[in-house]
Amino acid sequence: MMNANVLDKPLSKGRHEVSLSAFAFLFSELVQYNQTQVDNIAELERRLEDAGYAVGARVLELLCHREKGNRRETRLLGILSFVHSTVWKVLFGKVADSLEKGTEHEDEYMISEKELLVNRFISIPKDMGTFNCGAFVAGIVKARSLG
Repeated sequence: MMNANVLDKPLSKGRHEVSLSAFAFLFSELVQYNQTQVDNIAELERRLEDAGYAVGARVLELLCHREKGNRRETRLLGILSFVHSTVWKVLFGKVADSLEKGTEHEDEYMISEKELLVNRFISIPKDMGTFNCGAFVAGIVKARSLG
């Protein structure tokens, strides 16, 4: 009997493949580890964005294989629509709340999420100011846009 290709197997057998508590614990460890490796908030956010980029690049490869027969979208709006719907649903269990065109630049778009999963269980100490774990998700989107 021939084994199915790993790329053809479904990502999830149920509603969630990884429990929310397991994800929250691992993500917290990722943040804490990177926090010990940097001197400032901007560098911590950059490291989280880099980690997200690595995830996004792998998700891009997998979903392009599964959803599009190895074809990649090349138009900006098509890429963002794919991220807003397909990618968001695979990673976060639902479509993003909105995809909106910016007003300042012609090629500016925003994917909005009211309660971003990576920020849900994070408490930011006052001394960390404007730190935002959403940098991880920004890295995922960046990989999708540049892929």
